Amino acid sequence: MDVRLSLRDVSVWRWKASSGTRVPILEGIDWTIAAGERWALLGPNGAGKTTLLTIAGAVEFPSHGDAEILGRTLGRTDVFALREQIGFVDARAGRRFALDLTVAEVVRSGATQTIGYFPERLGARRHRADDLVDLFGLGALASRRFADCSHGERTRALIARALVPSPRLLLLDEPGSGLDLPGRETLLGALDELVAEHPDLALVTTTHHLEELPRSTSHALLLDAGRVTARGPAATTLTSAALSRCFGLRIRVRREGGRWSAVAAGTASEASGAP
Repeated sequence: MDVRLSLRDVSVWRWKASSGTRVPILEGIDWTIAAGERWALLGPNGAGKTTLLTIAGAVEFPSHGDAEILGRTLGRTDVFALREQIGFVDARAGRRFALDLTVAEVVRSGATQTIGYFPERLGARRHRADDLVDLFGLGALASRRFADCSHGERTRALIARALVPSPRLLLLDEPGSGLDLPGRETLLGALDELVAEHPDLALVTTTHHLEELPRSTSHALLLDAGRVTARGPAATTLTSAALSRCFGLRIRVRREGGRWSAVAAGTASEASGAP
């Protein structure tokens, strides 16, 4: 099996300066992602989702346990070289670009994996970048200043940028946050098309809302208070009972046309119903 991520007994903690006590963020996480798997990472606010994603992206190191990413163990490898094979997108990434760069230039900068735009260094990847601009519905915005785009438009551009170097592992931190309905559907359609064209790509998407998951989602991990409450194939993990336990709220989950949705359940029997 081509394993893209393997976490074994991973924990992360922070030290509280005022008292000198250790505050757990993640505890005892075991997680394996194989090539071609598309994972949803869900949990309430403060569950540790973003911290877990930063470890998967070789941005942060675990306080305890082993993290192997793309066959390399954190702490025993050059993380800068490793990060070149990982696409990691969060909303904060957009703040680093010069204000006068256009959407097309931001996407093309993924070819050099720099925040500056160096057209003389793009090579053949320029064509891939421009194809990704079209795939993510950004063609009409290509010449617009990135700084003048909406949050959703910037998010789509950053995902397209992350894909230019053809990463083996793509990590998306709440990509649907702040998107209107057309923007969300464009993004989800593009992700489904992307994984169809690149079946070996491993994908992780964090979200608070099942409606923001693409149809191609194959697996799910539920996280609460830094601990895994459920993980496995999406069909057996994204259930009313599992989501209710994770979020501490009676939830009714539905799946229609390959898409999930969730609402608060009116009764306990609804919350424990079929997925």
